[in-house]
Amino acid sequence: YYSSPLLLCYLYRKGNSLWHSLLLSPFPSLSGWGRWRNSEYQQFISILEETRKNHTPSNKKKLACYDFDFSHWPADFSWEEVSNPKLLSKAGVSLLKPEPKLRGAADSVLNSLRTLPCHIVSFLIAHSFGRRILYPGSVYLLQRAMRPMLQQGQARLIEECEGQRNKLVACDGNEIDTMFVDRRRGGLHGQTLVICCEGNAGFYEVGCMNTPLEGGYSVLGWNHPGFAGSTGVPFPQNEANAMDVVIQFAVHKLGFQLSDIMVYAWSIGGFTASWAVMSYPEIQALVLDASFDDLLPLALKVMPDSWNFVTQTLEFFLRYQGPVLLIRRTKDEIITTTGPEDIMSNRGNNLLLKLLQFRYPKVMTDDGVRAIRAWLAASNHVEEAAVYSSYEVDDDWCVSVLQSYKTERDVFFPWSVGKTMNYLMEFILVFVLLSKGFVHCPLDAPFCQR
Repeated sequence: YYSSPLLLCYLYRKGNSLWHSLLLSPFPSLSGWGRWRNSEYQQFISILEETRKNHTPSNKKKLACYDFDFSHWPADFSWEEVSNPKLLSKAGVSLLKPEPKLRGAADSVLNSLRTLPCHIVSFLIAHSFGRRILYPGSVYLLQRAMRPMLQQGQARLIEECEGQRNKLVACDGNEIDTMFVDRRRGGLHGQTLVICCEGNAGFYEVGCMNTPLEGGYSVLGWNHPGFAGSTGVPFPQNEANAMDVVIQFAVHKLGFQLSDIMVYAWSIGGFTASWAVMSYPEIQALVLDASFDDLLPLALKVMPDSWNFVTQTLEFFLRYQGPVLLIRRTKDEIITTTGPEDIMSNRGNNLLLKLLQFRYPKVMTDDGVRAIRAWLAASNHVEEAAVYSSYEVDDDWCVSVLQSYKTERDVFFPWSVGKTMNYLMEFILVFVLLSKGFVHCPLDAPFCQR
């Protein structure tokens, strides 16, 4: 396919392109002829056509026995089934509010002209190699190399876990490839659905779905736009549109309540996970594993200083009022600004500090922040325990303080708890807050239990 222009040029220069074309023309038809004569392929085609006409669970189960181009898979759910397209902007679901612009200021026009070249270059980079660097999983060559692993992982989910593959159509028209494993009949944890958001080179076939599956939860995995069976490109707006249709599918098609859904994200998947809990605050809990607060410091580590014109922050989760668990990978080379040996350069630390400072501003004073940084700098559990015990932390007392505050006031974050405490009590409360919402594990640990 890719060499055909060169082949035509070669034949033209030889001067006998007509005879060569006539000679080569039958060969592309041999594949179609072979399939038409193959009884198994004829059976597959009949099942595919029957499923398109009558999309029943039995026909879908027969179709799932075949591995074929997912673009021909009939759509199982569309965003339009439960939402009104007229209430939606052209881009899709609500994402980020633009920063307010100065009105009537003469320098605003000059500033726009001055920054116009920068915006043009940023656009060209983002829509060319920038997106592929940020999301290498969207590169076809990588998908091609990983195809055997993806096929094996998908087969395991379908055959061993009785997974159900579904195609969802987002509001922007992108088709999202998903996999659902239903454990509602298998135990208490099965009543909770865990939606997994993969990293920038992750696929649900070989990604973080295994963690909640081992815990006995019902799990819904999905691939980013442009990854494997999903169409489109993984720009922020497309990512949010995909996340939205996944949640709508879980609620309206699979029958889960928002209060029965948890979102688990790995690395850059924290962006869509944080958007989800901000847009659907009734979601039960959020788990961010090896995630970060800001992309720019990580990008500058591998890019020239002159490329400092694009930033994407992860601030959505601050608006979420539910439980949050952060997992820091202590040997992570990706989300550190210097290296894995410098654990304080891990951007997961900033994520934790922002969360605690927003939720408990009276406790997170300058002294409280210094105490947390000392705890975060511990390179092993022994050093961590030494810092923790130096303040003689009483877990039961701190938990009772938090529970009574919530019971008496029942207010949204930020809380004013700690306003009347002395500095020692504040430190103790800081460490308890830290231990309840933060875990650090080696990078190779499959998951962390508390």
